[in-house]
Amino acid sequence: MTVDNETDERVIGALPARVAGIVFWGLVVIGMLVVAVMLNGRENQIIQRHQAVVDRFVSDLYHELAWENASDAEAIAAVGERLLGSSGLIESLVVEAHGQLIRKGESAPGMVSYIRPVWLASDNGFPLQIPAKVTLYLPSVDQQVVKERKQLLLGMGGLFLLFGLILQKVLDRFLTRPFTQMVDAACAFSSGNERVRFDEQRRDEFGYLGGFINRALDYALQQQQALQQALARTRQSERELSQEKQKAVVTLHSIGEAVITTDRQGRIAYMNPVAEDLLGVMFTELKDAPLGKVMRLIDENSGKPLPNPVDQCLQTETKIVESGHKLLVRHDGLQVAITDTAAPIRDEHGELEGVVMVFHDVDKARKLARQLSHQARHDPLTGLLNRREFEAQLSQRLDNAQTDSRQHAVCYIDLDQFKVVNDVCGHTAGDELLRQLAELLQAQVREADVLARLGGDEFGVLLTHCNAEQAVRIAENIRTTVRNFRFLYQDRSFEVGASIGVVAITRESRSISELMSAVDIACYAAKDGGRNRVHLFKPTDQEIAERRGEMDWVSEIRDAFEQQRFYLLCQPIVSLSEADRGIPGHYELLLRMRDSMGREILPMAFLPAAERYDLMAEIDNWVVRSAMGYIARSDTLPGNCIFLVNVSGKSLAAPEFVDFLETQVRDNGVPEQRICFEVSEASAISNLRTLGDSIKRLRQLGCRIALDDFGSSLSSFGYLKNMQIDYIKIDGGLVRDMQSDRIDAALVEAINEIAHVVGVQTIAEFVETEEILHALCRLGVDYAQGHCIALPRPIEELFQANHSRPPLKLVSS
Repeated sequence: MTVDNETDERVIGALPARVAGIVFWGLVVIGMLVVAVMLNGRENQIIQRHQAVVDRFVSDLYHELAWENASDAEAIAAVGERLLGSSGLIESLVVEAHGQLIRKGESAPGMVSYIRPVWLASDNGFPLQIPAKVTLYLPSVDQQVVKERKQLLLGMGGLFLLFGLILQKVLDRFLTRPFTQMVDAACAFSSGNERVRFDEQRRDEFGYLGGFINRALDYALQQQQALQQALARTRQSERELSQEKQKAVVTLHSIGEAVITTDRQGRIAYMNPVAEDLLGVMFTELKDAPLGKVMRLIDENSGKPLPNPVDQCLQTETKIVESGHKLLVRHDGLQVAITDTAAPIRDEHGELEGVVMVFHDVDKARKLARQLSHQARHDPLTGLLNRREFEAQLSQRLDNAQTDSRQHAVCYIDLDQFKVVNDVCGHTAGDELLRQLAELLQAQVREADVLARLGGDEFGVLLTHCNAEQAVRIAENIRTTVRNFRFLYQDRSFEVGASIGVVAITRESRSISELMSAVDIACYAAKDGGRNRVHLFKPTDQEIAERRGEMDWVSEIRDAFEQQRFYLLCQPIVSLSEADRGIPGHYELLLRMRDSMGREILPMAFLPAAERYDLMAEIDNWVVRSAMGYIARSDTLPGNCIFLVNVSGKSLAAPEFVDFLETQVRDNGVPEQRICFEVSEASAISNLRTLGDSIKRLRQLGCRIALDDFGSSLSSFGYLKNMQIDYIKIDGGLVRDMQSDRIDAALVEAINEIAHVVGVQTIAEFVETEEILHALCRLGVDYAQGHCIALPRPIEELFQANHSRPPLKLVSS
């Protein structure tokens, strides 16, 4: 706080001056009163004194005259003259005796005279009859009064002057100086000097007052500082509140959900842009309008009006969550499927202030859900039901047979010579053959029957209300139709056959797995009997299948180990990024086996038998040893090359196998960061609980982990975020069909985006055409692998080649 200079000049020294003036003039008044009292009656006192002096003079005169025995006038005058010097007041005298007049001394005008008789003695000692007369002259009473008044006034003035000086010194020391110091301190404080303090060392009222004021100033400064801090906090809170409000507004304008807030009467107080779009009307047109009257909701199935959740929330004061199928009728009449919630808004006292309603358009989500549901139930290549839905339908038929004693049948169709088409013309030709056969088979079954693709070149048929004999006849018709079919592709013509197993579904059937196992055995029996035939399951068929498995695949695998018929191929995986597109920085090592005739056998042929009879650990050990031996000699390759080594999930989940992997990496001196162990999605799911620790150990070692065939299961996304992996390889079935199937393309895009969100790189398999490669580049997939890029080659060629060759030629994105 400050005051202006004019005020300072006006107040500084005013109070001490007033105090000194009051004291001085008070003393003057008192002095005047004292003088008046002292001068009152002074004239009578002077007259009385004059008379006393005159009487004493006359007495002394008598005494002297008697002593000298003088009686004439001159003697009297001489004695009187002598006495004038000691009288003090008598100025002159006149003696009149015996006719003589004698004057002694000087008399001035205005002097007062006193006449006294002097009785002289005669010669005989008796007084004379006629006394002598003495006239004494004294100063005028008025003049003496004036003189004394003057002397008194001069004395009082001097006294007052002296007292005033002393009073000034006393007041200056005890009043003016401390007061001025206090005023100066007050002026300095008011000018902004908050460090100045009043003198509280004095042992008087000013010291006490200074201490009191100092404490008051300290308290005031503390309060001021606290107020400033509170004001700063308030301003900071206002800024933060403003920022939060701005963020909230931006958030509400940016989110994909519609938000509407109302007051406690249900009148619209706020709408974000998404709500405006869904309602088809601007907020300015609906502000303060009752939401229940402007927002129409109907049941999606019945079309009946539905209550507004805001009105329900206002009535119950609880959160309302709607889960049913609901349609919002826009102002232009269009209907939008939505889901919504409404929650109460309360103030700091818990009182209801209004309601916030959040809703969003679920048309696309429901359409996608229907598409995903369809995909979950259907094969994307042929449009037929898939194995999962086939088994669900089989379960229904089994329940019907067990409860109602109905008879049904299941057929398992395995195409003969299908691999020839794939090997000669590629997977594209094989896919086209499957699509044409699906249409051909669909025409051979009844409307009540179920046709499904079970996987690869295998189909299944559920024959409803059909006994075993009828089922065999229908299966024979199917076999004949397939046998008579000619598949034309480019300039080639192919014949295929069908080995069909048939199993009756009766009251004695026990489970789906038993039925599927039986029909699979019956199909194998058909193949084992010469192919292109129908076989009805008999109990002895189980022995055939078991004997074949033991004699063929197990012995074949063991012979391959003894005769060293396992070998590795490598296939480059190229980057699709702009910076290093086409550079093969990754290589997948692929396992192959030769039969006794030297023909190549793909892993899918013998690995199921190896898994069933616990031979996978031995195969995985051979793959790891061989791979580490080659990679240890990879000095000619760029230092950033990464090798993907396939192992089974069951082996990788075993701690002792991880110990073996660590030993192989360490003993061969292979850089850990160049190794990536690849495990299939299905195998990972089967061993999910125990696989996590193994993956953690390998990643701590420095190795990487890839998940193969990702997307083949609907549960893929559920566990992706919980697995510590570096790459996912998008299922080749999705990649291969993404140009012809929009759902597959959408799934590839979704897998790629979600993988990037969780920090995982993506590799697309089965890239067989430039169109697919071009689409993958547009989607931002990280790497690609397939026949369009490079075919698998013997691994020896990789380490013997000149690696200074230019990158592989890829299409531009």
